[in-house]
Amino acid sequence: MAVNFPVLAPHGRLVSALHLKLFVAGDSARSRDAAANLARVCTDMFGGDAEIETVDILRDPAAADEYRVLTTPTVVRLSPAPRRRVTGDLRDAAQVLAALDLHPRSNP
Repeated sequence: MAVNFPVLAPHGRLVSALHLKLFVAGDSARSRDAAANLARVCTDMFGGDAEIETVDILRDPAAADEYRVLTTPTVVRLSPAPRRRVTGDLRDAAQVLAALDLHPRSNP
């Protein structure tokens, strides 16, 4: 069931914006699957209200250095702060949400 923002972020803070950065390596099946899985999690849990930016580290290796990305696919939560990350195929919504320390809440 989709829930809309606000969501509970670290320390129980309510936030109204979620910005994620997905790092992939090229246009591989693994990259496409990770992007689809992340989009599904965001749609299912947040009604699609999250901003997802995708970075191909083969085209932008400096971004991988800047965000200290060592493996792909990796998602970095930019906001709300602090940054959190999760690496893998992003198939398991519960693991993705736990790693990013996001706790969707239902509308009253």
